[in-house]
Amino acid sequence: YRDLHTFELQAPTRIIEWVRGNRVCVAGYRQSDGNEILQLIPPPTLLTKETQGLRPERDFKVECGGFSERPVYSLKYVPDTSLLVTSGPPDSSLQVWQVSAEDSDVIKSVSTIARENGTEQSWAKTATISARAPWVLHGSRLDRVQITEVESGKNVYTAASRGSEELSDLAFLDCNTLLLCCTTGRLCLADIRQSQSLVEAMSVPSVPCSEQWCMGTKHGAQGLEPSSQPVARLSSRGLLTLTDLRKISEHLAFAKARVSSPDSGAEFLCVSWAPALEGYLAISGFDGTVHVYDTQSWDSSGREAEPIFVHKGHAFGGAGDSGDPPLVTVHTWHLQKPRTLLSAASDGSLHVWDWVQPCGKC
Repeated sequence: YRDLHTFELQAPTRIIEWVRGNRVCVAGYRQSDGNEILQLIPPPTLLTKETQGLRPERDFKVECGGFSERPVYSLKYVPDTSLLVTSGPPDSSLQVWQVSAEDSDVIKSVSTIARENGTEQSWAKTATISARAPWVLHGSRLDRVQITEVESGKNVYTAASRGSEELSDLAFLDCNTLLLCCTTGRLCLADIRQSQSLVEAMSVPSVPCSEQWCMGTKHGAQGLEPSSQPVARLSSRGLLTLTDLRKISEHLAFAKARVSSPDSGAEFLCVSWAPALEGYLAISGFDGTVHVYDTQSWDSSGREAEPIFVHKGHAFGGAGDSGDPPLVTVHTWHLQKPRTLLSAASDGSLHVWDWVQPCGKC
């Protein structure tokens, strides 16, 4: 490691979201207890452009917080606002939160966006954007995806689909283009300017029916077409596939991740692209580790990929309430620091780490 910070939360979290002012939001996901939503100020070393060694203040600080009566499975910051949108069981409704002004330490609930039509009880996956207005993209199944204006609650778009598969992820590629990922691994593109625009991308390689998938998208530099950025998909068996959305009839690359517990379940699967490193991605959700891969040498052979770094810090924590070893529930990359990641685990630990670049790598 070049640097490592740890912080102990009061409860397990499955959310790490960067918000305005380089703050971080986390939230609990317990079913039976109340769950905190906290906005944290990162350690000073994360607020500078370069790592500057040891400093007296190395912990996160709680800046403000709120309380959710529901488990929080998804939390998204609405860009250019002071709003957060959360979702979680027992249904697909969304909760909208206001992060209060500087003279207050309260994150308060301000409204609810009603659940989708029908009797579906699955929680809604979400994505946000503020290109035209503060919007939230949300849905639990392929035929129940819509865009809602966050402040007014007005529906501004509903996707067209004949399928009803469960969704694992969704994203705005830009203000007009949506990407949806089903738990089966299917990708679908939609253009909100066209009423019947849902397009299915290539299916994943032949896998058992029980396989579940998630996706990670990469946001390109300004002026670069979003569709030119590869989409990564990760399965519950550790399979990874990269897809160029401009060539949806073929795979860009296919590999097998080195995971210790394949088929461990898909509840916490997470794959994400490094925003400031070309071709690097990280995966977690199989055990107490986070793996970082350089995909630039991958091909379509499907051979096992060697991680360039494995963060094992959470694995050495004590057993949680259930007596099981800690499981990484989520990770995310620092927005500016190329090799800095944040990760959280089922024991309530929050880690920030920066690994040393391997010899021979530029």
